[in-house]
Amino acid sequence: MHKVLDILQKRMSTRIPFDSERPVAKEDLRQILEAGRWAPTAHNMQNFEIIVVDDKKILDTMGKIRSTVSETFIQENYHQLSFSEEELQKKKVGILGTMFPLAWRTPGYKPDKDTDLARPIQTSPVMLIVVYDPERRAPASEGDFLGIVSLGCMMENMWLMANSLGIHFHVVSAISADPVEKEVKRILNIPDRLKIPFAFRLGYPVSTPAKYLRVRRDVEDFTHHNRYGNRGLD
Repeated sequence: MHKVLDILQKRMSTRIPFDSERPVAKEDLRQILEAGRWAPTAHNMQNFEIIVVDDKKILDTMGKIRSTVSETFIQENYHQLSFSEEELQKKKVGILGTMFPLAWRTPGYKPDKDTDLARPIQTSPVMLIVVYDPERRAPASEGDFLGIVSLGCMMENMWLMANSLGIHFHVVSAISADPVEKEVKRILNIPDRLKIPFAFRLGYPVSTPAKYLRVRRDVEDFTHHNRYGNRGLD
């Protein structure tokens, strides 16, 4: 039990470049996929397909795709930022502003077409592209809420397995943006009816990832006993 909790607490996202000359072993990749296979999904629909991409030419082509950063993202992201470790430790939610460009930490900043709207998609020695069919929704699940939760369960299973094997993991959400998704679907021959909610980068970083402060609310901060408002378990 303590080992599971330890893996949960040490889970991390690695956003820096991965070593292109150090592949992920096939047996490790299979274990990561096996973890995804056993993820809980609504009505056991197993509502996902995964495209494993390790062809360098394909990865190089995908790496030339430019993603965009919207003004909405920058503005809404700003409200999640703390500007010191002391502030973050006090708030217990959100992230440090130093994780983002200085300009993004300025109230009212509008993205610049040259610096913010031309970011290449990050790749790695192996990428896992997740696709799902939005027409196969969970029964009576408006907006397929349960189906989306299922995709999150699959992501978490694979993330934890990767980290437990010493393999670094990064969720690439920019791949779901319309222009990027369209290009990726063309490159990988993905049918139009399918959607790409996210992709995973797997591998080993070219340098030691920087340590950053990770915070969580205390159990007593989000637990209500018997009735809402009765904080904690006492």
